[in-house]
Parts: sequence; C-alpha cells; structure tokens
Amino acid sequence: MLRGKTAPITQQECTNRLAGVTDALYVIGGKWKLPVIIALNEGHKRFNELQRAVKGISARVLSGELKDMELNGFIKRTVHTHSVVIIEYELTEYSSTLGNILNALSEWGTMHKEKIRKER
Repeated sequence: MLRGKTAPITQQECTNRLAGVTDALYVIGGKWKLPVIIALNEGHKRFNELQRAVKGISARVLSGELKDMELNGFIKRTVHTHSVVIIEYELTEYSSTLGNILNALSEWGTMHKEKIRKER
C-alpha cells in the first residue's frame, strides 16, 4: 500500500487500509455517485433537474444511484404533497464528510490530465 516517501507499512496496516479503501469505493465508487453529489452541492433538485445537471446519466441509473446514496446517508429524499406530488433530493450533513475526498480527486484529476497532455 502506498505511504509516500516514508518507511514501508506493516502487513496489518496494509490489510486495514485495503479494507478501508474497498469499503469506501463500494459506497462512492462508480461513474455517477460523485457527480450526483457535486450537482446537489448547489442545493436541492428534483429528479429531472438532476438528470439534466449530470450529463449522460440515464433515468434508470440515476434512480438506482439515488436509492443507494439515500441508503448510505448521503442524500435526503423529500416528498411534497400539494396538488401535484413533488420529490426533491438534497445532500445531508453526512455528505460533507466527502469534501476532502472530492477536493483531492479534483486536484489529482486536473494534474493527471495536464501530465497526459504534456506527454502527447
């Protein structure tokens, strides 16, 4: 497991880190969960607004991702029952725990894209 430029880690530390990364990727992994969270960062949205904000996601996939994220405590689904039923999705406080991860992924992605462009 990577530790940077420090001493190697023990087998147990590696096993623990691997388990943590596996758990994290299980919850936030895939192509769509983080883009949906980023889209909801602007505020609550209805289903169609989310689908427009996250380019390329199908309604079926979005529906599944929203259910998974609600189950894991990242989003809240609110049903407003007026003359027309309106369902809105918004981030929970727990979703803010992903802030450092999203920032690190964004920085790394930008750096990686620049590196690849320079090598071509």
